[in-house]
Amino acid sequence: MYLIAGLGNPGDKYANTRHNIGFLVIDEIAKNIPTSNISNSNFKAITLKSTNKILAKPQTFMNLSGESILPIADYYNIVNENIIIVHDDLDLPFGAVKFKIGGSHGGHNGLKSIDASIDKDYIRVRVGIGKPENKKDVANWVLSNFSKEESNKLNDIISHVIKAIEAIQKEPLEKVKSTFTIK
Repeated sequence: MYLIAGLGNPGDKYANTRHNIGFLVIDEIAKNIPTSNISNSNFKAITLKSTNKILAKPQTFMNLSGESILPIADYYNIVNENIIIVHDDLDLPFGAVKFKIGGSHGGHNGLKSIDASIDKDYIRVRVGIGKPENKKDVANWVLSNFSKEESNKLNDIISHVIKAIEAIQKEPLEKVKSTFTIK
């Protein structure tokens, strides 16, 4: 069993923001596979179950994502090696996709919360959202909507990420990295 969680913030206000790229990926996965809703208030997430995976969109707001991931992983006895977290990454140019296990959270508060809850040895799918010109604008940048040009490219990026997630469930991560990394 895999736990595939996309990070984001709940609510229409944040629906198409850069910070919600993880939610957008989970929404697209759920459109393409049969799932059933899981109703468990302890999960603090929109949670769907498929044959061999749990899809989750934490509803705790980004900074408390670990409060959602931990109870889901515990309930289903999912080991960290089978937890895949899809998240936005400021340090990557828009559209870049990279993968890693462990390491620094890079200042990402959602990852910081997950690290504190389950440790660092889970799979991270890092999706580049680019950086604002002024470093002081980071909070506004991640909570801003994608530009029209970026929006036109989102479907291709999300499709690529989904193919990579499918590969992660079947192949060693090193092979996935060599096949699906976009710089």
